[in-house]
Formats: sequence, structure tokens, C-alpha cells
Amino acid sequence: MNQQQVINKIIESTRCIAVVGFSSKKERAGFYVPAYLQQAGYRIIPVNPNLEEGLGERAYANLAAIPEHVDLVLIFQRSENVPPFVDQAIEMGATAVWMQLGIYHEEAAAAAQAAGLDVVMDACMLVEHQRHQK
Repeated sequence: MNQQQVINKIIESTRCIAVVGFSSKKERAGFYVPAYLQQAGYRIIPVNPNLEEGLGERAYANLAAIPEHVDLVLIFQRSENVPPFVDQAIEMGATAVWMQLGIYHEEAAAAAQAAGLDVVMDACMLVEHQRHQK
């Protein structure tokens, strides 16, 4: 599967998204992208140790603290900070990892793929979702 096929599969099959690096600042992509996705019908679970809630949902300090199944881990973190979040996504049984625009980590992506997860790197989920709707 090429990246566009993986993107389409994730957009169509995902229901619950854990957002690592969720922001309470409305002008940041870590806020407005998940806000858009929530309005598009996805369940958003904020992951940020400095927040108690976001978009009306309880926020969690880390992925391991989330008590329910997550389909997709959407990452808003610097590329060099990605590997532990990918490891946690694998451990928690997520089906996919998405690294937002400008974020990529080849080794972490390879580990996720080896564990059977779909992976998208360096792409904006908001933009891809809008493109998919056309």
C-alpha cells in the first residue's frame, strides 16, 4: 500500500483518536486539527500531562493511561520525540500511527509497521480528511 492508500484506509476505519501533544491554544494545530476531526465525527482523546480536559473529553497524561481502545495515535510532537509514543501505541494495541505535517521518524515507523500498525508520516490529517471528502 502506498501512503495515500494508507491515509484513505485510516480515514475510513478510524473511530477513536488519541492526540499526543493536544494543545489548549486554539491557534495551534494541536488544537484546531483535533477540533476539526471531532466535528467530522471522530472521538478525540487528548493526551497532554498539563491538561485535565480538551474538547469536552478527559485528557490523559500519556497513552498508557487511556482505559479504552484507540484506533489511531495522532502525534503532534517533534520528530525526535516520536519513538516512545510509537512504542506506547504498539503496546496499547492501536491500529495506526499518524505523524502530523513536518513530523517523521523512519525507525519508529518501521517498528510500528513491523508490529502491524498502519503508519502515516509528514501529513496533515485535516487536509487529508478534507481531500478524502471530495
